[in-house]
Amino acid sequence: VKLLTACRVFLFFGVDSSAYDKIVTHSRIRARNEGPNVCALQQVEGTKKKYFSTCRNWYRKSICGKKALVLYECCPGYMKLDGMRGCPAVAPIGNVYNTLEIVRAMTTKSYYDESNLREQIEGPGAFTVFAPSDDAWEELDPAVRAALKSNVNIELKNALHYHMVNHRLLTKDMKNGINVTSMYNNQGIYINHYTNGVVTVNCARIIHGNQIATNGVVHVIDRVITSVAGTINEYLNNDEDYSSFLVKLNLPGHFTLFLPTNAAFEKLTPGFMESIFENEPVIKALVTYHLLNSVQCAEAIMAGSVYETKEGSTIEIGCDGESLTVNGIKMVLKKDIVTSNGVIHIIDQVLIPDSAKEVRELIGTSQSMFGDLVSEMGLTTNLDLNTEYTVLATKDNAFTDEVMADDTYLRLILENHLLKLKVPLSGLYNGQQLETVSGKLLRVFIYRTAVCIESACVLQGSKTGINGALHVMSSLIKPADKTIFELLEADGKFKTFLSLMETAGLLDMLKGKGSYTIFAPSDEAFKDLSKDDLDLLRSDLNALRTILLYHFSDGIFINGGLERRVTNLLRSMQGINLYENNSIYVNSVEVPNSDLMATNGVIHVVKNVLYPKNLPVGRQDLLLVLQRLIKYLEIKFLSGYTYAEIPLSFFSKFNFLPLMVKEKLKKKKCSN
Repeated sequence: VKLLTACRVFLFFGVDSSAYDKIVTHSRIRARNEGPNVCALQQVEGTKKKYFSTCRNWYRKSICGKKALVLYECCPGYMKLDGMRGCPAVAPIGNVYNTLEIVRAMTTKSYYDESNLREQIEGPGAFTVFAPSDDAWEELDPAVRAALKSNVNIELKNALHYHMVNHRLLTKDMKNGINVTSMYNNQGIYINHYTNGVVTVNCARIIHGNQIATNGVVHVIDRVITSVAGTINEYLNNDEDYSSFLVKLNLPGHFTLFLPTNAAFEKLTPGFMESIFENEPVIKALVTYHLLNSVQCAEAIMAGSVYETKEGSTIEIGCDGESLTVNGIKMVLKKDIVTSNGVIHIIDQVLIPDSAKEVRELIGTSQSMFGDLVSEMGLTTNLDLNTEYTVLATKDNAFTDEVMADDTYLRLILENHLLKLKVPLSGLYNGQQLETVSGKLLRVFIYRTAVCIESACVLQGSKTGINGALHVMSSLIKPADKTIFELLEADGKFKTFLSLMETAGLLDMLKGKGSYTIFAPSDEAFKDLSKDDLDLLRSDLNALRTILLYHFSDGIFINGGLERRVTNLLRSMQGINLYENNSIYVNSVEVPNSDLMATNGVIHVVKNVLYPKNLPVGRQDLLLVLQRLIKYLEIKFLSGYTYAEIPLSFFSKFNFLPLMVKEKLKKKKCSN
């Protein structure tokens, strides 16, 4: 509870605070047991990288997938005193030059001496100095560092001035995406302030910020920064290594470009680039998939995060120790090339979005068996780049021993999962019929939280490729080829129900056209009734029809289309609500078998006869029969109550005329 409270305090720290300030405050709370003004930091194991921790990283105890070691240090602006606990002393305030020693930026301090800039940063003014740490200078390219030291009055002086701004900038002033003017030829410095508390300066991370001086403020950064010249597009035009990548990005903005080298394009499947050369939408998708609408510096990435690309889909940017990863792959050759409108990371692989892939390439690892079987059965012969089609892939666990036992049956099943047209998820609608490669028709059902094709529902992960679409299905698809009547009759366990339907003149509902959901009671539901009980039930046609029609709902509702952990209300044929609970019970009656698909509907088997809970019974003899038949609710008795006659208009509404109604009309015609 205390740790969660710490996170909440961190999140709701004062309105004038920045993400960096909040994360420091949060780290102070983490370390409160270590003494006053101590901050908790996490260091990536095997590196010198230290971070003020987010709640997320603290609980995971890792950064960039590596174990994070907890360290306790004085918070910025405080110091230890001998013999005293924590960091009780406020660091002495001096000018910028003296402050460099306080923050242990000794190399930077010595360079200010060598370049004759000490007098300036000791004198009047309000300066912000982004001071590279001693480690940052050690990591600088030796040739670059040697060039600076060989010409201290010009090159080193210019470099230090580029690390300076002529007014005070605290982290709370460093808004994400701003550009501040340096003291070197008014060259810009690009600031990014991330929600995880990381602040970068030309993609160098502030590792110790807000050290106040009498004439400014010092921020220690983790690398030496260089001036930025030109846009992303200008960078590309100046280097032949990236001539294969076509992008025009001279516009102002804040972008991240993952830039593949020419060698990366040579790794592509032979003929791929030629196959899409004249397809402008695909070329555009390929290019914009490498581009983000935000600046993501490497030092801001502490764990995998998903970002939307300009193409519209997403990529995951993560880190692996010292390296960036893209979609989980370690492919970044060079990171953090800062330009005036964004940052470039050089990669050694071309990122290909789904929209630039052939449909067969979209089949995932969890559907690998499906893909292999489709190929083995020779079903890919006509599915090439010039053909539009849709794949309804199933996961490997769908292929049971029973399915795999017969190759002829397996081929028929697989054919049901290949459609002749490209149908993305957004193009599916209720009542739609989809033609398979074998000419069969599949029905589409749209529910509040599901899209289903026959009794299989679409799982997350639908993709649209260059020549078609792929949908991952919850189960194998078997088109219906029998009516409800044919299924129930062939099963042999619904003789009583079918007999009562015939007596009520409702059997044509099960045989003709339509789209019904039927909760069919098996013979077991009637086991407690005698022949006399059944005869009594048959003698009152209005009562019998009322009870039987309560088992029907207009429309096809399958198990996968119903929301979980809620009660789903369905309308019976008379407009009375049926309660489907968690796809397991209907009106508290167990559904042992569901989703038996028929050409005119779907069957859900129930072990009990259903009855509307608010409908009374007006006869004692019928009440006794119904009490033996319906045991999950207490039926009300209302003396003299009679069931309403179901009018002829009701039956004609659903395009069928029951047998008894037909006979009545026939007799009426003869009498005339």
